[in-house]
Amino acid sequence: MKALFPILAALCAGRLAVAQPAAQPAVTPAGISPIRHMELFNGRDFSGWTFCMKNNSNPLATWSVTNGVIHCTGKPTGYLRTEQSYSNYVLTVEWRFLKVVPKTGDNTGILIHMQLPDQVWSQCVQVQGKHGRQGDLFLMMGAESKEHRGMDANTPIPLRGTANEHPVGEWDVVKTVCRTTAGPDQATTGEITAYVNGRLMNVTTECTLTHGFIGIQSEGGDIEIRKLSLDPLPN
Repeated sequence: MKALFPILAALCAGRLAVAQPAAQPAVTPAGISPIRHMELFNGRDFSGWTFCMKNNSNPLATWSVTNGVIHCTGKPTGYLRTEQSYSNYVLTVEWRFLKVVPKTGDNTGILIHMQLPDQVWSQCVQVQGKHGRQGDLFLMMGAESKEHRGMDANTPIPLRGTANEHPVGEWDVVKTVCRTTAGPDQATTGEITAYVNGRLMNVTTECTLTHGFIGIQSEGGDIEIRKLSLDPLPN
């Protein structure tokens, strides 16, 4: 939690370059509960989570919990996602690569605003977790945003600057700030901002998705996750 306070304080003070109109308060979509601090991973099991794996593979052959840490082998492809849908939050994920083998697809990602039906892959925004590219933003399966319009569906919104990841085997902290706002016409849109180890890496605005499930990809990377938590947005 200590790493969260400087980022939230900077957001409140306007010191980080986030395209976030102060005059537009966050809007909570109907049916979505307001966010309070919550630990999404209880350190013991997958309570509150569900799986979707390619070819209906057994998820417990890919995902496991040992000594308070989630382990994902990365094979086959698929994802772990929350059973509840969320909007307007700061998501904290602490994860690391156990090893990286060049040219073998050392990849993963944080999936934001996931929509049903469950499939590999569902409509969402992905905060890229690939080694060396953490913080790219992918608009997946028809999701769109202001910064992505006109780009190929498989082309991400690239990092703002160089990567800020720690060496393989060390823990990275990825924070994703998700805000839903109403424009002059009262239409709601989403804004997603990604930080890696305290550095602003990316932001996209006027996103067509404003709420949904939260997920972690299984996509080749042998990874561990020790923290998944939500906090309310700063005022």
